[in-house]
Amino acid sequence: MRDGINKSRLVAEIFEWTIGVLVVFAVGYIVRGLLSDNQQQPDSSVEQAEPKMWTCSMHPQIRQPKSGKCPICFMDLIPVEVGSPAGAGPRQLVVSEETAKLMEIETATVQRKFVAVEVRMVGKIDFDETRVKNITAWVPGRIDRLYVDFTGITVNKGDHMVELYSPQLISAQAELLQALKAAGSISNESSDLIKRTISATLQAAREKLHLLGLTDEQISKIEGSGKPDTHITIYSPISGVVIVKNATEGVYVETGTPIYTIADLSRLWVKLDAYESDLVWIRYGQEVEIITEAYPGEIFKGKITFIDPLLNDKTRTVKLRVNVDNSQGKLKPQMFVRAVANSNVAEGGKVMAPEMAGKWICPMHPDIVKDAPGSCDICGMDLVTTESLGYVKVDTSAQAPLVIPASAPLITGKRAVVYVRLPNTEKPTYEGREISLGPRAAEYYIVESGLAEGELVITKGNFKIDSALQIQAKPSMMNPEGEKMPSGPPEHKH
Repeated sequence: MRDGINKSRLVAEIFEWTIGVLVVFAVGYIVRGLLSDNQQQPDSSVEQAEPKMWTCSMHPQIRQPKSGKCPICFMDLIPVEVGSPAGAGPRQLVVSEETAKLMEIETATVQRKFVAVEVRMVGKIDFDETRVKNITAWVPGRIDRLYVDFTGITVNKGDHMVELYSPQLISAQAELLQALKAAGSISNESSDLIKRTISATLQAAREKLHLLGLTDEQISKIEGSGKPDTHITIYSPISGVVIVKNATEGVYVETGTPIYTIADLSRLWVKLDAYESDLVWIRYGQEVEIITEAYPGEIFKGKITFIDPLLNDKTRTVKLRVNVDNSQGKLKPQMFVRAVANSNVAEGGKVMAPEMAGKWICPMHPDIVKDAPGSCDICGMDLVTTESLGYVKVDTSAQAPLVIPASAPLITGKRAVVYVRLPNTEKPTYEGREISLGPRAAEYYIVESGLAEGELVITKGNFKIDSALQIQAKPSMMNPEGEKMPSGPPEHKH
């Protein structure tokens, strides 16, 4: 009985609470409607400033007279100010001081400055081909003795290398001894014709042995002994290291058969790979600093002696050859190296080297540099002027190149656009210009035309300025002419 009474009371309480909530909601709805009606009444004392044009932040070519959705991406359109401030040109953007601070714009001065370019390269050490000699058999015969049994041995010029038995050499020695004997039998009563004939025969016999590889000392020894040697010794033509051994004892060789290859390692070649974009800073005879993994912190220096006229189309690099002194024997062929070539840039992007200007240099041996024309002391070639190889001498700052920081230009295709802060303006005013750029030199670009010394170029925030000009349909990086594009998506033709 008591449970029934409790349930009835609980139902009554829930009913009352529900009626109260409904009343509150009804009152709130009526009040909100009244407030809404009051807010919808226009206040004639307040002038509504409606934007005249709406655009899309993703597609600035969209221009509509009222708010809505972008017909391309369906984003909400944003208001845009139509027209430019009084006096603003078609490539100019005028902003307030507060806006300029929010854009975080930074500038740099266009200046004339000698800039240094650091060209980094990698490569490998190799033999100096001009210091590699082969020991070959000058006459056919049999090798009975090899004094150098394996590769890697260091030999000096004049060391004995091979002992060769050759019947042809024995016959040539016999001819020399016969001619020598005939010359000794000439009397004073003999005619001049006979004397000249015997003397010519003796000289021809000696020359023949010279051509067969015998030295003056060996020929004198044969003449002194009065009998031919059964074996002839072949000596090393240079000092160096035996890098190839082609023969063994007891083998028969023919004329021209290679026996040894000897390389002089006191000077080596370093073959480097230079990217094609760095070739403008590379010159024949230029000094290069080289470092190796074997000797960290130690710098080896050399000069560029050859620039390959052909480009590797796979690696887009050009081979350079550098002569390096190795009198201490630290460098080894096939070592990997890193190299740096430093170039000082003058006006026009030319490499400046005052110490090379006005000099004469050998086109094959850059170590031969003279103050006057002449011939090379090594190869005998005519010397050429260093200016013909791209060097210039610069003494005055007026010949320094006009440069801007590398972050200033916006480069797209063949065009380069910079934004300049115009001086003496009431509000911050930025003007876009198309300029002609030269090569990039480290953190700078060389300016060929379009800017003047002392102007301020934007180095940070230039993309923001360019975007603002695009929204205003003015000439910009992506839209050089500033034409107004269609306000809707392209129509599809069926």
